[in-house]
Amino acid sequence: MERDGLTEITSTEELEEAVGAPLQRVLDKERSALHPLDREWLAASPLCLVATSDAEGRCDVSPKGDPAGFTLVLDERTIALPERPGNRRVDGFRNVLANPHVGLIYFLPGRGDTLRINGRARLLRDAPFFERMVVKGHRPSVALLVEVEQVFHHCSKAFLRSRLWDPQTWDPDAVPSRAHIAKELERPHDSMAELEHYYSAERYERLLYDATG
Repeated sequence: MERDGLTEITSTEELEEAVGAPLQRVLDKERSALHPLDREWLAASPLCLVATSDAEGRCDVSPKGDPAGFTLVLDERTIALPERPGNRRVDGFRNVLANPHVGLIYFLPGRGDTLRINGRARLLRDAPFFERMVVKGHRPSVALLVEVEQVFHHCSKAFLRSRLWDPQTWDPDAVPSRAHIAKELERPHDSMAELEHYYSAERYERLLYDATG
């Protein structure tokens, strides 16, 4: 369908015509349970992205990070992620209450390949394994329990193209600081000195596991 110079894809047939069909080995790599190698990956990963959507299909992606191995493997089909102190918006958790389907991507620093897990999630307020999730004295008040439905490893092409892990490409000052962004978009009445203190790495580091911060 063409409109205003745009040629839109509206069917899976058109999509495959544009990008091609996946190789059979790509389709066959999906599994429904964790392999010991997946467990090793989870034990080494300090970061994942959790994708959710609400009942109407509106989406959210939230980063979850902690010391390596923060995701608890309960068995070959069940994992749990602790919630740590944050801004309390919990957009993704609100989505889970309406739509339990979640997608997770696990990263290893310096590695281009990733581990992808899709499944159904539930929110837990407590469980016996919460004691195993204590970090720096913080016991999570909520955990995301995920029943694994699909798991596979993804190649590194996106990371190679982006050169994400190449320090020579890093330019953290390419855009204004978090304090400047907050001043412009969120907190115009606060002073820059207040905002720079609020968003400082030292303050964040001190409050990482402080539920009152």
